[in-house]
Amino acid sequence: MPFHFRFGPADLLRCRFSISPRWETQEAVRVLLRPQRQAYHLPWLRQIRAAAAGLDLRPLWLLMPLAGHNPDFLSPPPTGPSVTFEEELARVRSTDPGAAREDLRRSLVCTPGALESEAGQLMLADPARAVGELADLYERAWRVLVAPHWPRLRALLEADILFHSRRLAAGGLEALFDGLHPDLRWSGNTLTIARRGHHDRSLDGQGLLLMPSAFVWPEVVGGYDPPWQPTLVYPARGIGALWTAPAGPAPEALARLLGRARADILCALADPASTTALAHRLSLAPSTVSAHLKALRGAGLLIASRHGHQILYERTPLAIALATGPAGS
Repeated sequence: MPFHFRFGPADLLRCRFSISPRWETQEAVRVLLRPQRQAYHLPWLRQIRAAAAGLDLRPLWLLMPLAGHNPDFLSPPPTGPSVTFEEELARVRSTDPGAAREDLRRSLVCTPGALESEAGQLMLADPARAVGELADLYERAWRVLVAPHWPRLRALLEADILFHSRRLAAGGLEALFDGLHPDLRWSGNTLTIARRGHHDRSLDGQGLLLMPSAFVWPEVVGGYDPPWQPTLVYPARGIGALWTAPAGPAPEALARLLGRARADILCALADPASTTALAHRLSLAPSTVSAHLKALRGAGLLIASRHGHQILYERTPLAIALATGPAGS
């Protein structure tokens, strides 16, 4: 049965994008549990294998049913376009124990044997302790699985948002949803997700929060029961190249024209990226990258756009011609 989001006039004006490091941590944990999600992430899995072996993720996996309810309080929708993991985790830790207990119970019943298990019974007997222990475990998972790779992941997610924001501006919601995922259908005032358990949710003026994710592929996830913000999580563009090695140095002709560092930065901007992401990608100091970006922008080779607290840089048509034309070949 399909999953429906029903829009009213106010909802059409209140759709927005966000990035959640907390969500990426949850889905990274789920990738370790679900082999069908691992195809694009084999290089990452090899890198984190030894460190992940020191994490006991079974309490989290117990709350990740193949189908059914996942506890909303463990991954609250972000309140702004760009939030830190620490801010999100603080919201998890502040969860009311009574609400957490019901949320945990609804999830445990979706996995055969989970509700009756010793771990499940301990969660329900002391939900305040369960909230703290689950938050602690997610914090450890963040540090081991995601934080070392966050600049690369964030660059991917930010580039996706920039692309789809322009698609939304050019063609409206119909064009946006048509390009997010093949399971999405927009008709009239309703967004439908195919191949999910039946759900019918009126947005009631809250709009829809859209979150790209590196780890949710191949699924698209819609959910959060009232009073949570209605949210749609979809696979980010470009995950096929997420873990590939950085491109080699810029061609000599372009390096002679611009200087080696600036040429390398220009070639690294095949997709929009922030100063931090470029510094991580090129193993340069952020201050150095910032200075070169300023020079390239002043020369008309880059444009900048703000997303939350981040500024993303992308190449102008002239820069694209330089990086991919005769000088870049």
